[in-house]
Amino acid sequence: MTEYFYRDISSTIIHALGEMPVIVLTGMRQSGKSTFLKKQPELKNRRYVSFDDFAQLAAAREDPDGFVDTDEPLTIDEAQKCPEILTAIKRRVDREKIPGQFLLSGSASFTMLKKISESLAGRAIYFSMHPFTRREIAKHIAEKPFVYDFFETQHIQEFKKTNQVTAEDVLLGGMPSVCLGEIKDRLLWFKGYEQTYLERDVRDLSQVANIISFRQLIHLTALRTGQLLSPSQIGRDAKLNAATTSRYLSLLEASFIINRLHPYLNNRSSRLIKSPKLYFSDSGLACFLAGIDKLGNEALKGAMFETYSAQNLMGMIDARWQRARLHFWNIQGRYEVDFVIEAGNKCLAIETKASARWSEKDLSGLKTFLSTTPHCVGGILAYNGTEAVKLGDRLWAIPLSTVLS
Repeated sequence: MTEYFYRDISSTIIHALGEMPVIVLTGMRQSGKSTFLKKQPELKNRRYVSFDDFAQLAAAREDPDGFVDTDEPLTIDEAQKCPEILTAIKRRVDREKIPGQFLLSGSASFTMLKKISESLAGRAIYFSMHPFTRREIAKHIAEKPFVYDFFETQHIQEFKKTNQVTAEDVLLGGMPSVCLGEIKDRLLWFKGYEQTYLERDVRDLSQVANIISFRQLIHLTALRTGQLLSPSQIGRDAKLNAATTSRYLSLLEASFIINRLHPYLNNRSSRLIKSPKLYFSDSGLACFLAGIDKLGNEALKGAMFETYSAQNLMGMIDARWQRARLHFWNIQGRYEVDFVIEAGNKCLAIETKASARWSEKDLSGLKTFLSTTPHCVGGILAYNGTEAVKLGDRLWAIPLSTVLS
């Protein structure tokens, strides 16, 4: 029997079930949502159904109101496949609001699917399950995330010693079947994932006339992970018009294959109109689609380590730090900081580095950000070494593995 690995988001979900009538858990396919719904101890008293099961899907479509008219708490996996059930849930909740009555899950963003988001408006709270983080793989979720604790205290004296982030960690990523060693040939698994995604999820979510062009766009996007998003450039390389490129990128985002990270700016509204950075949700999948089997001297090594860092930070923040937001910082290409965690009126800057050495140039972005942002509690150079040292006022070099712990 496969060992069950507890997820960081479990306590957040359990708490929400005691407060809200509808909880929606989304995330990319094969990231562990179904296993969590079926094996998490606190959820075992719920009735579980999946709309991957044709009989259950047919029954829900035939009589959606009858399907949800039950006194026992109901968990519905792949709920986005039956929009009718969501309208029925709306009517059921409007009649009687019972905390935790419905727990819905799906591999598509409900908030980006218009009919679904309108059905649940004001009645549901949404959470995302990301690929496995280092914390989850190491079974350290009982401890606070390091960045959360550092944000509050700026203390590093007693940080937990952890293993360095290896190239293999980045190549494996966080998809359970791969990172937990359930399969031996990761390239074969990723190839099957790509085929399943293209042949199943994409066709379920949208009409894609040219699947070959869409496949090419995915590969081109993987090559640009960690870079500023330029739809016109990607579209030009994929030989797609602007409208089609935009629709395809939205489809990748709706199915959680990519994430857009918005810039950190003093004017919050302007964050939405500046170019975001693009990150693949899983570094292992990004490496596979980019044709990378070994990182070594690979030109994209830094981008893939940064992608791995992004997926871990996003996973931790969404699971355990709901009030925080993740951004990046850039001044006209002159200075950049990979990640800025913002919570309330404070922030924390993090620059990642794949190697165990650094130069003064690697600190320039952090120093400039600190000098212009007095409410920043600190700047961290997350390097791939083993020792934590203070480099100056509000400036530290801390092992990347510790920052992601």
